[in-house]
Parts: sequence; structure tokens; C-alpha cells
Amino acid sequence: MKRLKLTIEYDGSRLNGWQIQPKDLSVQQVLQDACAAVFGQAIEVVGAGRTDSGVHALGQVAHVDLPPSFALNPPPNLYRLRASLNHFVNPHGVSVRNIDPVADDFHARFSAIRRRYCYRIHTHPAISPLHRGRVWHFGQSLDLLAMQQAAKLLEGQQDFSSFRDAKCQAKTPMRSMERVEVVSANSDFQAGEVQFRVTARSFLHHQVRIMVGSLVKIGLHRHPPEWLGAVLAARDRDQAGPTAPPEGLYLVGVDYPA
Repeated sequence: MKRLKLTIEYDGSRLNGWQIQPKDLSVQQVLQDACAAVFGQAIEVVGAGRTDSGVHALGQVAHVDLPPSFALNPPPNLYRLRASLNHFVNPHGVSVRNIDPVADDFHARFSAIRRRYCYRIHTHPAISPLHRGRVWHFGQSLDLLAMQQAAKLLEGQQDFSSFRDAKCQAKTPMRSMERVEVVSANSDFQAGEVQFRVTARSFLHHQVRIMVGSLVKIGLHRHPPEWLGAVLAARDRDQAGPTAPPEGLYLVGVDYPA
């Protein structure tokens, strides 16, 4: 056993995104510092994808390679290893939920076949203190049916230039959305919550948040559902809605071949 797959959960409001930064503390830095403390040497933590500052994760995935001293038989106790890593990362709002041995050719980013995101919008006028920093507190009612109709226009392989941040470094704006849906999640804990759920192999920079910002305009009846099709066809970022704030976005999970 040499390579390990880590499944990670974190509160994005407490750290400056996934990727290591020159000054601010990131999720990747927290994990690498923990690995250095546990393994006694520098260990690279390779993530399935970057999340921006303020964005949360329920199922981020990363891989690490064990140093030779830890890769000998018998293999390390993964339960104890998880506990040791969490001792260092938990104070920063990060948790290693699972550790699994994987083949040496497994790659957290390049082996992934799909990524699943959820964006949470609260329409109730009063924000719960338990949700602060973890949802977009919109505070106004939205037309769920109109948003659902528009969301279907985003499915399939299309040019998403209109939903691409100016700083996006992707080589092409073409992306294939497997599933795009808007649902009501009105449990006791989620009263007045609208969720935007999207699944794809990969996304453009800020794509999900720009799609949400555009759908909200439709939910407010500022545009009809078919307007979203015209925005797509325009291939112009200026035609789409605003970028929704980061605190409502969650990386729910990353899927790999069976």
C-alpha cells in the first residue's frame, strides 16, 4: 500500500480556498502541514479540484503517497492515521472523513469521472444563525417552477462562455452538464431553502455560481425561462446574471470508475 485516497469535508468560510496561497491559509496547506507532522516529512496532497474561498465541501477527494517508512508491511492502521490527521486539521474546520488504499495510478483529479455540486439559497426573510456563512441568505421568494424550466436548458454539451469568469484558464468553454436541477428542500432545518444541484465531469471557473445568479433573475420574474437559452447562445459573460456568493456552494462529491 503506497497511495491513499482521502475523502475530506471542510467549512470553506474559515480558509482561503483549496489551493495553497502565498500568505493566507488554505485547505491544501492545512492538510499538507498535518501530513508533515504525522509522517515526519513533506507530503504533497493532490486534490480533485479547486474550491474558492468561502466554498464548502462535503466530499472533496485528494490523494497522498506514503513515505517508504509507512508503506512497509504490515500496512499502517488507517483508523489511527485518520485520527492523527484529524488531530491537526479539525481546529481549522477540516475533517478527513475516510482513508482508502488505491492503486498507484489513481489520481484524485485526472481519474475523476464526475463532480457533484449543490448550491443552497435561503428565501426566508430571517436567517438562522446556524446557517450564517453556509447558505446564500436571499430573503425573497423565488418562482421554483420557472427556475426548474430554465435549468433544463443548461443540460447537455454546450458552449458555456456566458457562464465563465474572466479569469478562467480552461482551454475551452465547452462543458457537458449531466444533470441540472432546482429543488425545494423544506425540512424543519431547511425551511425556505432552494437548492441548485449540478453534475458534470468538470466546470469552468465560477460556472456554477454564475448559473445560480442567472437562475435567480428568472426566479424573481425579471426574465422568462427561455431567456437563459438566449444567454447561452450569446456566449457573452455580460449577458448572464451576477456571480452568486461563495458561501452557498458545496462540493458534494467526486465520482470515480468502479
